[in-house]
Amino acid sequence: MKEKIATTIAKAETQDWKKIEVAFGDDFLEISVPPDCAILHMKKMPPLAHSKEQIFNALRNPIGSPKLEEILRSKGKPLGEVTVCVTASDITRPVPYKGENGVLLPLFEIIERAGVNRDKIVIVVGTGMHRASTPDEKIFMFGREVVDNYRIVDHDCEDLSSQVLAAHTTKGTEVYVNKIFYDADVKIVTGLVESHFMAGISGGRKGVCPALVNTTTIQKFHGVEFLEHPNATNLVLEGNPCHEEALEVAQTVGVDFLVNTTLDNRLSITGVFAGDLVEAHLAAFEAMKEFVQVPVDEPFDIVLTHAGYVGRNHYQSVKAAVCAMPAVKENGLIVMVANNIDPEPIGSLEYKTLLHLFKILGPDRYISILQHPDWLFTKDQWEPEMWGKPIRKVGEDGLIYCAPQVSEESYEIIPGMSGYDFIDSDTEFGSTKEKAAAMFQNAVVYAVHHPRFGGRKPTTAFIDEGPYAIPVARE
Repeated sequence: MKEKIATTIAKAETQDWKKIEVAFGDDFLEISVPPDCAILHMKKMPPLAHSKEQIFNALRNPIGSPKLEEILRSKGKPLGEVTVCVTASDITRPVPYKGENGVLLPLFEIIERAGVNRDKIVIVVGTGMHRASTPDEKIFMFGREVVDNYRIVDHDCEDLSSQVLAAHTTKGTEVYVNKIFYDADVKIVTGLVESHFMAGISGGRKGVCPALVNTTTIQKFHGVEFLEHPNATNLVLEGNPCHEEALEVAQTVGVDFLVNTTLDNRLSITGVFAGDLVEAHLAAFEAMKEFVQVPVDEPFDIVLTHAGYVGRNHYQSVKAAVCAMPAVKENGLIVMVANNIDPEPIGSLEYKTLLHLFKILGPDRYISILQHPDWLFTKDQWEPEMWGKPIRKVGEDGLIYCAPQVSEESYEIIPGMSGYDFIDSDTEFGSTKEKAAAMFQNAVVYAVHHPRFGGRKPTTAFIDEGPYAIPVARE
């Protein structure tokens, strides 16, 4: 632990602080915070009481679309010869796919009862530019029954032999899309609808773009021109270039049916929305957005948050930092803890290289390099760019990142202050959870007594749901 941090923590008086629970994987960290720390909560989203029956009901009564059986019969060939491709999200999204109360088995039951042969059904995992799913992850996501009985393929955005030129968008993007999906008689897109810090919301059209397209298409979707647009942010669809591009791609490629879900902060299903690509997706958006918005009267000096389920690595954890931005003052502090349980707790080799470049150059010079005519678009370049948004607001030392799975040496390439700055290097911890709690707790104590506040008492808030809650200025 750095000397000035140790001195600050040793002098701090925290006897009257209150306890809060901070989500960390499937468990919680018990952390003390100042007694006047505001707890920012989403509204409670009531989970489905009888999810299996309600999933079937949603599938049989689609929004803005013919019934699935009618779609299957409309393809002009015997039902036994109809091919069906179902897209699925990868491990980074907690879509409720598996088991009796998941969406896949009821969906497949309806398809097969209509007369489609099981061997004509294929699941394509929409990885976008993420890595392929491991066998264990497929079982975790879909369940043994699905893995053993259905063909599952991971999309590979860099393998052009597995893709087909499907469209040119009005913005001039040449779109290659997964060939299995494109060639299927019936194309079904599944996913989760939650806030998204680039595309406004997830789900819907994102099940095609960026999930099933090639690197060149993603280059436009995740390019500087789109990501720096003021409307490329949480809960904004109108005028959002990321949303508009993804929707145009999905509509041009063609989607026959959509199945999207909404979840609460405990990952229980709160809604199932099936039917038309646009109408069912917007219905999910309308049902979700009133619950995720958290009104804030004025921003706080310090915002505490966590990276949630999505923060399986540093690459994904940026969503929590960006979501915290509306709640924190200029030159304030963001303190976050992340359960980076991915085999690569930071991210891909490309991401780590670009993150190091970002760390050296800072956010503005990093973007200037991405915009240089000689720059070659590189996989994962957009996530360091997104880290630049909170860094610009609070400064390099205004972001404290606590992730015990990341090695101390690896923090040299990560922007912000390291969680290891807040623990003694010779301390042995009994568990990852214990180490995370020590990092985060000491970081909170230091933040409240940070020199930038000049001895005054800072205002503090904790975002209970982490990256899933969206602070908004109260009207």
